[in-house]
Order: sequence, then C-alpha cells, then structure tokens
Amino acid sequence: MQPQRVKIIEGGKLVIPAAMRRELGIATGDTVVVDVTGGETRVRSLPAAIARAQAILRRYVPEGISLADELIAD
Repeated sequence: MQPQRVKIIEGGKLVIPAAMRRELGIATGDTVVVDVTGGETRVRSLPAAIARAQAILRRYVPEGISLADELIAD
C-alpha cells in the first residue's frame, strides 16, 4: 500500500484511512498496538501483535512442549 499523508487532529488523534484499516484488519473500537521504532510509528492489530509474540516465543520453546505446562510445573 502506498504511503498517505494524514493529519493529527484535536487531542493528538491520528485518523487511519479506511483502506489501511481494512488491510490491517482493524475496525472502530478495536485495540491496536502502537510503538515507535527507529523514529517511525508502527500500528499493528492486536491479533497480529499476539501472533508475532507467539512466533518469537516458539523459537525458544521446542515443538511439542507446552510453555504453560512448564510454567505451571515450576
């Protein structure tokens, strides 16, 4: 998707264009994760952020092992 210029409105709100919201899979009332990395603002849907966290964790937990079961056992 092509970058678009948008304005910050009253209260510091940023209006995300409809096409971008559709591409991100977010709708009015959804929770998103926002962070600043390298001077850029990134917006991700909550499911996308969770999937990313799960992928990171999966690198450290062997296949077939339940992290929840391991933590409960400890």
